[in-house]
Amino acid sequence: MKRIAALLLLASMTAKAMAMQPFVISDIRVDGLQRIAAGTVYSYLPISKGDTLTDSSAQEAIKALFQTGFFSDVELDRQGNILVIKVAERPSIAKLNIRGNKAIKTKDLKKGLKHIGLAEGDTYDPLALSRVQQELISQYYNRGKYNVSVKTHVTHLDRNRVTLDIVVREGKTARIKAINIVGNTAYSDKQIRKNFKSNTSNWWSWYSKDDQYSREKLSGDLKKLDSYYMNRGYADFNINSTEVSISPDKRKMYISADIKQGAVYKISDVHLLGNLILPEKTIRSLVFLHKGDVFNRYLVEQSKKAIKAVLSNIGYAFAKVQTVPKLDKKNRTVDMTFYIKPGERVYVRRINFHGNTTTQDSVLRREMRQPEGAWYSQAAIDASKRRLQTLGYFKDDVQIDTQRVPGTNDEVDLNVKVEEKSHGSVMFGVGYSQYSGMILSASLSQNNFLGSGDKFSVAVQKSSYYKQLQLSYVNPYLTDDGVSIGYNASFSTVNYGNTSFANYSNSTRSFSTTIGVPVSEVDRMNFSLGMSSNKINSFYGFTPQVLIDYQNLIGHYTIHSWTGSIGYSRDTRNYYWAPTRGGVQSLSVSAALPGSTVEYWKAMYHGNHYWPIGDGFVLLLDGEVGYGKTYGKDARYQFPFWENYYAGGVQDVRGFQDNTLGPRAPVPGYGAYYSQPIGGAFKVKGTAQMYLPIPALRDVSTARVAAFIDVGNVYKDYSSFNASDLRASVGLSLQWQAPIGPLVINFAIPVRSKPSDNRYKERIQFTFGNTF
Repeated sequence: MKRIAALLLLASMTAKAMAMQPFVISDIRVDGLQRIAAGTVYSYLPISKGDTLTDSSAQEAIKALFQTGFFSDVELDRQGNILVIKVAERPSIAKLNIRGNKAIKTKDLKKGLKHIGLAEGDTYDPLALSRVQQELISQYYNRGKYNVSVKTHVTHLDRNRVTLDIVVREGKTARIKAINIVGNTAYSDKQIRKNFKSNTSNWWSWYSKDDQYSREKLSGDLKKLDSYYMNRGYADFNINSTEVSISPDKRKMYISADIKQGAVYKISDVHLLGNLILPEKTIRSLVFLHKGDVFNRYLVEQSKKAIKAVLSNIGYAFAKVQTVPKLDKKNRTVDMTFYIKPGERVYVRRINFHGNTTTQDSVLRREMRQPEGAWYSQAAIDASKRRLQTLGYFKDDVQIDTQRVPGTNDEVDLNVKVEEKSHGSVMFGVGYSQYSGMILSASLSQNNFLGSGDKFSVAVQKSSYYKQLQLSYVNPYLTDDGVSIGYNASFSTVNYGNTSFANYSNSTRSFSTTIGVPVSEVDRMNFSLGMSSNKINSFYGFTPQVLIDYQNLIGHYTIHSWTGSIGYSRDTRNYYWAPTRGGVQSLSVSAALPGSTVEYWKAMYHGNHYWPIGDGFVLLLDGEVGYGKTYGKDARYQFPFWENYYAGGVQDVRGFQDNTLGPRAPVPGYGAYYSQPIGGAFKVKGTAQMYLPIPALRDVSTARVAAFIDVGNVYKDYSSFNASDLRASVGLSLQWQAPIGPLVINFAIPVRSKPSDNRYKERIQFTFGNTF
């Protein structure tokens, strides 16, 4: 077909050019243009003004213009010595619609079509329609959908435009009915296929889709098959052939792989050749295979990575490590040679930042642990990337690319690519939680004020039981070495008279300043001083008698405090939002200093850690312990009730109402039947949470679903702790960084409780809206 089209095109060009008599071109005019500029036509012409037009040059001109793909017809004419080029433009694609696709996203299909020259704004070529069908069908075949059909329809519009409609009928995905591995005698099929993405239909297939055939999945599984044997000593293992067959109805797939298992090999010797740079003893310590060990390709690759990593940290950015295994099939041994090519030692000439439209370069540069003018260090670059990602200013991953400087062998530039997200907001919002009821808020916040990295916020909130005004400001780099300073002022009034726990009201004013001092890349110390005034009122007949007695004992209704605190934190998370590895550890001790109305201290430890465990699952273990006690002149008193710890709630021990676990006290006149939670001086809580790889959220970094187990409670003091009093719950949690603020929805089932907790149980809990 293509050959016939080419012959017709050649005949057409010859017919339109052979009547042209040779002449010297005085000018060139193009007729028939609509969208394409005349200059574009001139740029493709092999002839120009002043040339002599001959039959051969005329044919070349027509051929050149046809090859552009812009025109459906080209004709040469002459008016005196003026060459007139008459063209008929192909229509442009005004709109490309794809309907019926579910398994593959529209943007992914359009990306494939763009590679074959079919996209909105491009010139429409009718011959491309067959390529469209082939491209789309090929994409679906790769996903195991062999019943797919693709139909196209072209609608002609005004101004020489067309709309191209593509209708896809995906059909059913072919299911894997059998996977046979022929030639394996050392291991069972179950052992070999344990980590395969492809599998026969099973009870988990409705979720994992592992029984749906995909060429990409099969290719990956064959690599895993090869690695399985190579990592267990089978150095001459080979996959002889693979066969994939499909049933006549294109619904069932049968996969077979014929393998040569071979024998187990051991390492006979390990050699280090090339320019080692470092002492041989140092390099050899990075090789994880030794004489007499069973051959393991994974350890070979890890050894290569370790050697390259060490060299890249001292300037050898382009170091190469080649391995040459020499097999002795008779003795079943491998003589392993690592050949090291360090290349030139390079230093970083310049660091360029791209994509930071708001954030100042200096803000990014101060997070870089790789300085300009210094030897290249991959470890410093990795630390820089982690610090940039944990700022919370940017979307997704931060990319740092290494580029050689043209004309030199010892210089590179680093190109740091970021994509900024919104740093602040002016918000008038409405939130809700079962605990606080309706939350009205107005806030002005900036996480990166004017691109300087400074943070400030002004927030006003009002709910059914509290009002709050809070102002805060943080300069994370008071000094060049990362010492930070922050100020916080707040005023709040809280009336617990209409809540289900300890009924009293207080009015608090406070001010504090905090100094943060970096200890290392991930460790930090914080020191704070402040003052506060807290006026507390009880409600006779509604407030538990124990709280009234405590106030009468200390003899004050307004509590003045000079506060101080010292804290330590360690943050090794790989992302600010939705981390998948690393964690946060923090320990703080705060106190109402001598001279305060009531002298007390509080200590709080909180720690969590994330582990990726494969296939998109992430495990989080989280725990906290808090304890408080009076000291000095007030050591004889119990811990002040307004500083008590509470447990239970949408972000604590889920399945129980907020702040309802722990000690409870009766209200005068109501007896033990009507008891109110009053909190305690000792708190313990632990959580195990598994983040699930929900397919619909696979590409969404701001939303996560997790299964959880919560355990915890609050006690009057440390001596009152009893493990049998711990409460526990299990359930599912949706966490979303929504535009309106954090959204959390929990479905929880208390699995360990007591009858007195029944009135405080909640199966469904949620909260949304900004909180400060």
